[in-house]
Amino acid sequence: MLFAPVLLLVIFGLSSIYSMTLNVENPDLTLFNKQIIFAIIGFVLLFFFSFFDYRFWKNYTVFLYLSANIFLAAVLFFGQTIRGTSGWFNFWGISFQPVEFAKFSLVIALAHFYNLKYKKLGLTSLFFFSGLIAILPIALTIFQPDFGSAFILIIIWFGFFILFGIKKKQFLYFLALIATVALILWNFILFDYQQNRILVFVDPGRDPLGSGYNVRQSIIAVGSGKFTGRGLGLGTQSQLRFLPEIATDFIYANISESLGFCGAAMVVVFFTYFFAKLLLIIKKAKDDFGAYLVYGFLIIFFSQTVINIGMNIGLFPVAGLPLPLVSYGGSFLVVCLVGIGIVESVSISEKQ
Repeated sequence: MLFAPVLLLVIFGLSSIYSMTLNVENPDLTLFNKQIIFAIIGFVLLFFFSFFDYRFWKNYTVFLYLSANIFLAAVLFFGQTIRGTSGWFNFWGISFQPVEFAKFSLVIALAHFYNLKYKKLGLTSLFFFSGLIAILPIALTIFQPDFGSAFILIIIWFGFFILFGIKKKQFLYFLALIATVALILWNFILFDYQQNRILVFVDPGRDPLGSGYNVRQSIIAVGSGKFTGRGLGLGTQSQLRFLPEIATDFIYANISESLGFCGAAMVVVFFTYFFAKLLLIIKKAKDDFGAYLVYGFLIIFFSQTVINIGMNIGLFPVAGLPLPLVSYGGSFLVVCLVGIGIVESVSISEKQ
């Protein structure tokens, strides 16, 4: 029952990517073919890890965590720069984004940490030591700079912490930390175009032909789909390339334009059912480590889904975050499907 919405969401994504080539004179199926290959690899790994004891990951927590941070450090020097972010390795025409692996490893590291230390440390100590685990991948991701992914890493860390209850004192510490980091980012690290994204979020009409262009075109695409959509490959915003980053950041707008409110709502329904199944698996997990693992993956899927759909309809600033299981992106799709395989392993163990 968990596999069904996952498969349907991947099919939605593949259909949307394929639709980009339907009314083109010389269609280029490179992205579609690559995504098919990554989907096959991901599903094979999903089934493999679903029959693999999830407790195996405890023994390799340190290795995974260190490997992820080494990759994050290496990509700063040897990575490919795309749209101002040095966040990709390119091997034989195939790109790999190490921050996706970092999200995966941080979930496992925090799940293992809380499994060992939750009953032994107070909330302040948990806040501090879990923060030490999270700060390195967050900092390395900010240096790329990839603020969208860094924000997801922060959400993973804080999401684990609030699971155990948070006192007013710790919450004030967190707000003070966020305010300090925000001031430093705004004054010393953020580029002008990134500041403009935030300013456009506050005032969407501020720069309709510049920083506000992407959001404006996305909102037009979503609205133009109306109730039943224009049909696959028939949307003017996507086919005429008014809508940017159709296969990644704004794939939900592409789906909305092609399939209308009905198709967009189906995507939300599939995600809602998927999240509900994850919550049920957490509730029935045999041990804390399994529950923490599923909870960590739920944080990733839920936060990126909400942010991506939100930025497609103008509720959030453009963060450069793909829609899980739907957007084009090999490394992210494979990591998502591996994570779901681990979730399936936790679910299977409940019945044994």
